[in-house]
Amino acid sequence: MYFRRLAFSLALVLPVAACQPAGTPPPSFTAADSTAIRGMLTQYAATVVAEDWPAHVSYYSADAVRMPPNEPMMRGHAAITAWDTALPPVTGFTLTPQVVAGDGNLAYARGAFTLDLAPPGAAAVNTVGKWQATYQRQTDGSWLCISDIWNADTPITPITM
Repeated sequence: MYFRRLAFSLALVLPVAACQPAGTPPPSFTAADSTAIRGMLTQYAATVVAEDWPAHVSYYSADAVRMPPNEPMMRGHAAITAWDTALPPVTGFTLTPQVVAGDGNLAYARGAFTLDLAPPGAAAVNTVGKWQATYQRQTDGSWLCISDIWNADTPITPITM
């Protein structure tokens, strides 16, 4: 009876153990990784204010998913760039990360933002809100955003022209 239970237990455990990835475990998420992502967020915000959309999209993976408020989800550099270039002129943008954490090759950050737009022929738009992003470590050790989402803390102000 003992051997039958042992054989049954091994029959359950061995296939599961065999499914575990071989090789070395992913690197741990370090304070240096957190610092790198925080620095990247500062540079990212600067590219928005500069309206440097090629530099801006370089912070995303090629198949990144973006989920803007009140709009369909988009995927990839072309869709992100098209959305960005349709923005009214940006006069200010700040990201304030409140949490940057990770495990192995994945990390996330969340925080608050302010965004100031100057639509031609319309009143300035000032928005305050929150955001969350997921990052993946690349083979060179750098991080790229693989998905992000954000929304305002107040109702959307319609732009009238």
